[in-house]
Amino acid sequence: MPPKQQRGEATVELLLTTALRVYAEGGQQGFTVSAVTTASKVSLGSLYHHFGSLDGLAVALYIRCMERLFDEMIAALQRSRTARTGVRALVRAYLRFTEEHRDAALFLHASAYSGYLVAQAEQIKAAKAAKLAVIGGWMLPRMERGEILPVPGPLVEVLVMGPVAEAARRWLSDTYELDLAEAARILPESIWRSLRPEPSGATGMTGAAGAGGGDDCRPDHRPDH
Repeated sequence: MPPKQQRGEATVELLLTTALRVYAEGGQQGFTVSAVTTASKVSLGSLYHHFGSLDGLAVALYIRCMERLFDEMIAALQRSRTARTGVRALVRAYLRFTEEHRDAALFLHASAYSGYLVAQAEQIKAAKAAKLAVIGGWMLPRMERGEILPVPGPLVEVLVMGPVAEAARRWLSDTYELDLAEAARILPESIWRSLRPEPSGATGMTGAAGAGGGDDCRPDHRPDH
């Protein structure tokens, strides 16, 4: 790699790392061009050269944090042998990322309604879709084999990501008191039950999602995640 390109990549990495630290220390109010350039010792011109604006830097940081979260969930999913253990591992991976990478998780959740995300919605949607496609590629064959309840992809995201994202958001907030360890104990099985196939002879969703079935309702095939 040419030295100029190496320097450029090092500058990008420095700006992204510093931007996350600045946000963690100062919040939305402290997340300014001046704060990032001062902390990183990178010139304003260099920041604009690589990202176009502070909003461009924020979008790049958001995508990077999101991709790292998804990469950890996907890795946990792909290590699993059964549908049940896969779903449970995915949920635990989300919560573990939230605890171990609090700054990144906070930036993801706090940025949800920021103007820069709206302006670059298509770019973010494409990055997220690529990761969701991997998760969908793991789940679809298991749905076809009857190991996971056959539901549309967007609804899978709601059933799996919705509860765990809300738990993470509340843990990160000063408003709520939520025990992340307790969430990690309860949510994996609860979320699995929402995707667990109905037992033979059951009618309606009650048999699939009720608490009485427990682990006895696992499918015959056991390829996890």
